[in-house]
Amino acid sequence: MKKANGIVQFKPGKPDYPTPASFRIIVLLETLSKILERLSALRLASAVCSLGLLHPNQCGSLAGLGCFDAVATLTHEVRLLQAASFKVSTLFLDVKGGFDNVCANKLATILTRGGVSAYLVAWIKSFLSKRQCRLIFQGVPKVFCPVAVGTPSGSPISPLIFVLYIASLHPTIPQGLAISYVDDLTITVGSDSVHSNIRPLQYYFGIIQWQGAHLGVGFSVHKTELIHWRTLKARSDVSFTPIVINDMLFPPSQVVRWLGYWLTPTLHFSVHFLRRLALAKASFTTIGQLSAAGKGLSSWCNRKLVFGAILPILTYGYDLFVPDTATLRKLNSFWHVVLRWTTNCFYTTALGALYQEVSLPPISSICKHRCQSAAIRLLCAPSEFNPATARIPESAHLGPGPFC
Repeated sequence: MKKANGIVQFKPGKPDYPTPASFRIIVLLETLSKILERLSALRLASAVCSLGLLHPNQCGSLAGLGCFDAVATLTHEVRLLQAASFKVSTLFLDVKGGFDNVCANKLATILTRGGVSAYLVAWIKSFLSKRQCRLIFQGVPKVFCPVAVGTPSGSPISPLIFVLYIASLHPTIPQGLAISYVDDLTITVGSDSVHSNIRPLQYYFGIIQWQGAHLGVGFSVHKTELIHWRTLKARSDVSFTPIVINDMLFPPSQVVRWLGYWLTPTLHFSVHFLRRLALAKASFTTIGQLSAAGKGLSSWCNRKLVFGAILPILTYGYDLFVPDTATLRKLNSFWHVVLRWTTNCFYTTALGALYQEVSLPPISSICKHRCQSAAIRLLCAPSEFNPATARIPESAHLGPGPFC
């Protein structure tokens, strides 16, 4: 059960593929092994929650902690610092290699010091030791090779193991925040000026880099991004102050994509929705070739394609961001085209009848539902495990209930 097949895949968006970093290896494990790993992941997650082994600002790898919570926490802290008349800057970092750098002995030491049961520590250490993998692609002999370091990316327990391994890479920032989602970290600081933010960002990055070196974890410095946040009143006050990290110069970005959310210095959400709209149109162009007007797939099959492959792309981020009127008009226009393709209805068909025929609601209703569901989930979540819930006043908490 320690042998695995590694499927080599291209990383999308690369200009060329001359180096191994341009590829991603998806590890396929034995089914029985994945069942055991899932059971151990549930036990480890229970121990993590009871012992408090994760940093309060870590998201991902646990039930109820997703990208929404990380981005909501980041935007909340930015606005909170801006409300205190601070100039705010954020550095976006990416852990190099991620799961490939987990050391079994160092992880066992971390878990033992944290109070995890000896049998669970021994199981995890055995799981990470003496593993073998073979790469499956044309022209390579199918021979198993030993893997000395790392945890398989296809395992149910690997994400939780990784976030436990890097829990120490979250320094305490008096006027700011260090928050992460699995292998994506951010450092946010606030001061009287944007120029004054550069030195603290470099200092805290140095601390994280030094702590990561002791764990054998590095950073993809070339993927680092910087953003200087601005309020709507100061939207014309654009700062171009760069930062130097490891002798590399990084100018501030005007749009940063983090965890699928497009963030701008003024936190204007129309950029995010227009990017999602472009992705949804590209997906619809591909899917639309499967069924031409009046022939091809049935309306029921078309609806399943729309519900599973277009709607999630189009509505990603609706739980946190709300589109303005002009953006909502563009989203509705595209949505009506999709619904008419789904049902093969005339372009003159009334919208009310169209919604009834396809059994899918308008975009405005979807947006409202996503926002309400996210609000209920945050109010019901325990504040000690969810960094976004921890920033809600205690008087607003609902506690565990039928909506959770």
